[in-house]
Amino acid sequence: MEFIDLKSQYQHLKSRIDTRIQSVLAHGQYIMGPEVFELEANLEEFIGIKHAITCANGTDALTLALMAIGAGEGDAIFCPTFTFFSTGEVISFANAEPIFVDSEKKTFNICADNLEKQILKVIKEGRLVPKAVIAVDLFGLPANYPKIEKICKKYNLKLIEDAAQGFGGSIDGKKAGSFGDIATTSFFPAKPLGCYGDGGAIFTDNEEYANLIKSLRVHGKGAHKYDNIRIGMNSRLDTIQAAILIEKLQEFPNELVNRNKLAEKYQRILPKDYNVPIIEDGFYSSWAQFTLVHKNREKIIKKYEKKSIPTNIYYSKCLHQQEAFNDLDCKEGDYPIAEELALQVFSLPMHGYSHVEIDRFVV
Repeated sequence: MEFIDLKSQYQHLKSRIDTRIQSVLAHGQYIMGPEVFELEANLEEFIGIKHAITCANGTDALTLALMAIGAGEGDAIFCPTFTFFSTGEVISFANAEPIFVDSEKKTFNICADNLEKQILKVIKEGRLVPKAVIAVDLFGLPANYPKIEKICKKYNLKLIEDAAQGFGGSIDGKKAGSFGDIATTSFFPAKPLGCYGDGGAIFTDNEEYANLIKSLRVHGKGAHKYDNIRIGMNSRLDTIQAAILIEKLQEFPNELVNRNKLAEKYQRILPKDYNVPIIEDGFYSSWAQFTLVHKNREKIIKKYEKKSIPTNIYYSKCLHQQEAFNDLDCKEGDYPIAEELALQVFSLPMHGYSHVEIDRFVV
């Protein structure tokens, strides 16, 4: 059994993907070829935004977003502590300071109430200038943007949506990738929409940000690639990966339906002492991971191992517990809900090509 069955997905799309790859090999435009711009147009239509700008990976997407808003030394950037390392890493890489925020117990996402407390704490201390919030759509579920956007407006903060896991999710029909000032995603193979290598994208309705990011992703280019008008980076999506993503995006709505059907089956058969993220009215999850909470996690995982059912833990450490952030002087107990989640979460297989007997998952 595969935790994420990319092999079955490829077999289902094999003829279409192979044809697309052969087309790239035939025209030979491996960097910024026509498929890159075709994919960007398709992403704009799927999400319902004006600008989709592809790049080399999801971490670069966040880095480019922070560059676009001018984040730097002396700025406070707020982000959840219960998330993948890159969310906090890009803040430090920009020479800003990450200010961590606790999680919501019912959704595992960034807690809007704790976010406001952290903002007020930074303002009171006066050491840093509150600049932006990076909210993460954890495990497929969009964060509570109706609340977060109000807080950002109240304190004049930029909002960046990290939709790497939430791609395909929505709130009242508004798709992940369309919230905030800028949104980002990753096309890492394990993500809801993944390629066969690394890839990422930035989404925005802001013309100024879009033009700036298009320049920044290609060494800060101006009129052409040998006209450099700012310091940028080398972060372009390979044409072959774009070609693969074009076909996978076309199939993606069907995969979302299957992911949600599997999630419903899990919720129906699993014991009531497992906690799963609550999908509130109006919210739709892409179920990047089917993540459970259980106080006896290790015991449950061993039972699944005996049945040859793979599991994974996302994430066993919060960002404030990582050695790389020791200089931020965070303490155990500062983020109690996130710390509890890190000790108790584990994930079961989740993808759009499940052929397993669901009853096997009762342990």
